[in-house]
Amino acid sequence: FGSNPGIYAKLCRSKSIALGESYAVRGWETDDLPAFLRIVARDIRKADPVRRFFAPFLLPFQRLNTIGMLNTRSGARSNISRHYDLGNEMFELFLDHETMMYSSAYYESPTDTLEQAQRRRLERICDALELGPGDHLLEIGTGWGGLAVHAASSRGCRVTTTTISREQQQYALARVRAAGLEDLVTVLDSDYRDLTGTFDKVVSLEMIEAVGWEWFDTYFRHCSRLLEPDGLFFLQAIVIDDSAYETEKRTKSFANQVIFPGGCLPSVSSIQRSIAKRTDLRTIGLEDISASYVLTLQAWRERFEKATERLEELGYDERFRRTWSFYLAFSEAGFAETRIRDVQMLFAKPRWSGAPAGAPEAATAAAPEVGSAVATRGGR
Repeated sequence: FGSNPGIYAKLCRSKSIALGESYAVRGWETDDLPAFLRIVARDIRKADPVRRFFAPFLLPFQRLNTIGMLNTRSGARSNISRHYDLGNEMFELFLDHETMMYSSAYYESPTDTLEQAQRRRLERICDALELGPGDHLLEIGTGWGGLAVHAASSRGCRVTTTTISREQQQYALARVRAAGLEDLVTVLDSDYRDLTGTFDKVVSLEMIEAVGWEWFDTYFRHCSRLLEPDGLFFLQAIVIDDSAYETEKRTKSFANQVIFPGGCLPSVSSIQRSIAKRTDLRTIGLEDISASYVLTLQAWRERFEKATERLEELGYDERFRRTWSFYLAFSEAGFAETRIRDVQMLFAKPRWSGAPAGAPEAATAAAPEVGSAVATRGGR
């Protein structure tokens, strides 16, 4: 920063937005971006008490500032397009080569490959939902079709999956055709608020972050409405500390302005409040897999940065590449410092009875050896 003192004024005004945007244009450099951003994450936590104190006074201004971020039906499509329609070839360069999953894998060991960890995660989800040939699974948030294809091909169940990303829908449809699963998998272009019918099981993997806090109650109400009376609902969500949720949900940040327009992280308590207030679901499992997300993000960032030449060929300029390198490192730092966490939660309707062997356990980490690996890598 020393050679560019003007950055300090920008940081005071727009904080993480200025930090990321200034890195994108080479306003500052570091020889270890994740380590530097871990320090930033620690400093943000230290400032939380002050931010909570001033939050009530800033609330009217924050509401005005975030009007343009609202995830109405049209707003949600626009916001999703600005991230997920950036180009399938770009995402292919850093996501796992088998399933193209864009959410945390599940590592049992830091020596696992990204592909192994994603396959394991999908198997665990199918186990938790007790999926079988007689089930009809609804997936809210298709991604590139990885879970839908895996569930249909490995468990023989029907899958209806929905997305409001044009690029993702076309990619998923092609993938379903290539796997010969047209009779089992239906890919919709539909907002979750417009879905009809009932399903045996519902799954949503890191899609709730795009819902917006104003619609969390609506989202969970629809998830419950779409389930049979004995159904199961599996949710994987990036969450923020309960103590920071009220302050962060209306705050402009690098994540919800530059990378995920309209995004908002829930907290575990905000999820539970919506579940209790708007549904008849009960929580039967919760597991914290944040340690696995650190390793997942490391793998994504390493693959992304190794693909510089191909990214240039595809037309992604240096500013874009540095913006995304910052985003991946910033996310990695957040999980490593537990500023943000990733949880898997399993909910059941009133008539469900049982104890699925694959249900997430109560607030456990992915694996002891993974947690140790995170501590070691984070100190480099």
